[in-house]
Amino acid sequence: MENVTEALTEHHRACDELFLAAEGAAAENHWPECKAKIAAYQAEMVRHFDFEEQILFPAFEQATGMTHGPTAVMREEHSQMLELIEQLIDAASRSQGEDYLAASETMLVLMQQHNLKEEGVLYPECDALLDSGDGAITEGLRALRAKV
Repeated sequence: MENVTEALTEHHRACDELFLAAEGAAAENHWPECKAKIAAYQAEMVRHFDFEEQILFPAFEQATGMTHGPTAVMREEHSQMLELIEQLIDAASRSQGEDYLAASETMLVLMQQHNLKEEGVLYPECDALLDSGDGAITEGLRALRAKV
């Protein structure tokens, strides 16, 4: 199995770059570019969350027996981030810099805190606990790496 921490941290950074590119375009009032970048960011985040929620988290929950632990918190934060991304898309569609900035600042804080928990705790636990021969995890990680 590929290293979960390494692969998903790498994908976090690729998503961060898209987020920052969208924020830069918004700061310059380049709304068509901002909309394209935030749409690309949304697509990558959805792929990332889908992998975690459909493959990685269930494997972790099965290995640990914890269904209301860290994965439940991560799912809730995923939901919050998806709502914020919708706000970013809406603000970019309306060329509303102040609304975009407000949602962007909230997203940045939530994303940083979320990534720290995943990269510092959850992913290393997955690397330690999960079956190194799990094909679904390996394939999912490779797919995330291939697209970015």
